[in-house]
Amino acid sequence: MTRTVAVVGGGYGGSLVAQALDLVGDVVLIDPREAFVNAAGSLRALTRPDWAANIFFPYDTLLERGRVIRDRATSVDPAGVALASGGRVEADHLVLATGSGYPFPAKPRQSATTIAGALDDLLEAHKELAGAGRVLILGSGPVGLELAGEIKEVWPDRDVTIVSKAESLLPGFLPEVRAELHRQLDELGITVMLGTALTAPPPTEAGRAGRFTATTDAGDEISADIWFRAFGVRIAGDCLTDGRLTPLTARATVPVTDRLTVRGHDHVYALGDLADLPDPKMASYAQVHAEVVAENLRARLAGEPPQAVHTPTPHRRILLPLGPRRGVGQLPVPGGVAPATAETVFQRKGADLFTARFAERFSRR
Repeated sequence: MTRTVAVVGGGYGGSLVAQALDLVGDVVLIDPREAFVNAAGSLRALTRPDWAANIFFPYDTLLERGRVIRDRATSVDPAGVALASGGRVEADHLVLATGSGYPFPAKPRQSATTIAGALDDLLEAHKELAGAGRVLILGSGPVGLELAGEIKEVWPDRDVTIVSKAESLLPGFLPEVRAELHRQLDELGITVMLGTALTAPPPTEAGRAGRFTATTDAGDEISADIWFRAFGVRIAGDCLTDGRLTPLTARATVPVTDRLTVRGHDHVYALGDLADLPDPKMASYAQVHAEVVAENLRARLAGEPPQAVHTPTPHRRILLPLGPRRGVGQLPVPGGVAPATAETVFQRKGADLFTARFAERFSRR
């Protein structure tokens, strides 16, 4: 008898698991969106609307045998998933891959569940940005840095300022990587103000043009015509808050074993941002988790004991483009990590922001 595997969330990890199990189980992928969104390309989609369609991949090309239910999960229990439409999916195995939310434009607005709606939001924001001579970005993590680089690629003369409470850029990464990042930001003419914050939020809505002057707690005044928020990850675990499956941690994550099963439920898996792991909340880690989950579920569906184990690595990795031609990175090497050259960042991410990789995943063989 074919067993049902319900995958909740069709992001980087969930779509990978669903496709990997498509021919060995009865796969049901549950996601409210019409298409997978390659969020790695969202910031380039903002600055280059002619390219924006490249980040969307309709779910109807992902699976051959399985089915996709376009709905929102409202509750999960050990036997299945309740849906916002009032329906329910009964399942023998569950995979929780709900990911996280992040302020637009790094990720689509929650209300933009269609490709057309998400593209409209990006085009509207592009028009606002195109007429703004001075840009303020709040947040100096990878999103804020990539956004600054993409803006400078399209509008080299644009005045871009990054303000952040963080004391340093890319803390925990190699000094050589951080030094190269500062060098490239200086070369691009991007102003970075660290260890400070605005005394009050900007008076305009994020992503809306409108001239204003803000003051930092250090007393500096910043004049800008538009601003963007580049901080504020929110774990997307609303369907678990009723506690019918498992109590969430204080960080709103799900406790998991080294085989990525939810503690207390050997048939339920959690991966990516939702899983209570020390791994960074980044797509590349979610995809590593997905491979472990897929391998263990293949074994279970074949009547064999699962063997794959996830061991978090202490070595941080990153590919951080600053537009298509620049960027910094840090990648694993035997015995540790090493800086990645700008050429490596270009070849592995910056050139197309993984478009070709997902075009292959979402084309049925």
